[in-house]
Amino acid sequence: MALLHRAPVSTLPSSRNPHQKSGVLLRRPALHSPRRFQLRGEKPSSANAGNETSSSSDNAVLKAAWYGSELLGIAASFFRPSRTPPEGDAGAAEEGASEPRGRAQVAEAIKDDFARSYFVTGNLTLKAYEDDCEFADPAGSFRGLQRFKRNCTNFGSLLEKSNMKLTKWEDREDKSIGHWRFSCVMSFPWRPILSATGYTEYYFDSGSGKVCRHVENWNVPKMALLRQIFRPSRWVWEKRSN
Repeated sequence: MALLHRAPVSTLPSSRNPHQKSGVLLRRPALHSPRRFQLRGEKPSSANAGNETSSSSDNAVLKAAWYGSELLGIAASFFRPSRTPPEGDAGAAEEGASEPRGRAQVAEAIKDDFARSYFVTGNLTLKAYEDDCEFADPAGSFRGLQRFKRNCTNFGSLLEKSNMKLTKWEDREDKSIGHWRFSCVMSFPWRPILSATGYTEYYFDSGSGKVCRHVENWNVPKMALLRQIFRPSRWVWEKRSN
């Protein structure tokens, strides 16, 4: 019966031929399979996905706060008594003024608007902008000059005092850039203080020379700026300690 079972054939090199070479027989098994390399390469992408999710959450919170402030400003406007435009109001002054012609005159009008803190007063030279101008900031964007003016005016009604200054102006081939510094005290019970620096990009229509795109950029993280709204000012803490 033993003759029916054949002995297994050895795959090792024969001792009679010590110099015989076989790449297949002498090949060592790979330490890392392709699958392991694939899994290692996928780990960074999962981390990036986490960052993207966090960024998306921040954007959602910021947009909610932005639209909330817009609605709050609209609601507050119903209880705000009508007032006579102050001296130097751009909207009143431009009724009889000539319309800015060309990019250079429009740029000068914008610089004058900075002196009136147009971001929070709504006192801007309307004739320097296209009616369907796009207004954008880190929270979102929309079109419409009148909506922008209304939002600026309503936001200003929520402030006790504010200070805005144009620190630098740049004229470039496709746009102008106004660098600014801004601070204000809001009229909420905890008197939060908002403070930031940033710059606004003004894109001009090639035909009319008016601003067709107005893009705000902040030099502080967007969520850090939002947190300032909920932080009581030093005045509140001092009042509580007394």
